[in-house]
Amino acid sequence: MNELQGIVRFRFHEDQVEEFKRLSRQAMEIVRAQDTGTLQYETYFNADESEALVLERFRDSDALIEHGEHMAALMEPILATGTVSGELCGELSPALRALMTGDNPQLFTTLFMSL
Repeated sequence: MNELQGIVRFRFHEDQVEEFKRLSRQAMEIVRAQDTGTLQYETYFNADESEALVLERFRDSDALIEHGEHMAALMEPILATGTVSGELCGELSPALRALMTGDNPQLFTTLFMSL
């Protein structure tokens, strides 16, 4: 199984958290209605809502590629709400690896698998 896990970290620009929440609701609607291989998609906020984490799990590389295609129109406005960083854990297919540019998200591969 080539499941992938992602953690996306947001630190919001001043007065942008409400815009992020609005866009996140749209993103969740897209995930629920269109994604076929997204296993988890959850957003968490810290106490003062200056930061958020998005936890994602995908069945495989194809599911993440599909998710990216569905979310493409929202990416620029979501990224404009703050400073973004992330990690992606798992074994990427050659097709997904070819789409990854730059150093964000940081990629981590498996050394040991859980039972």
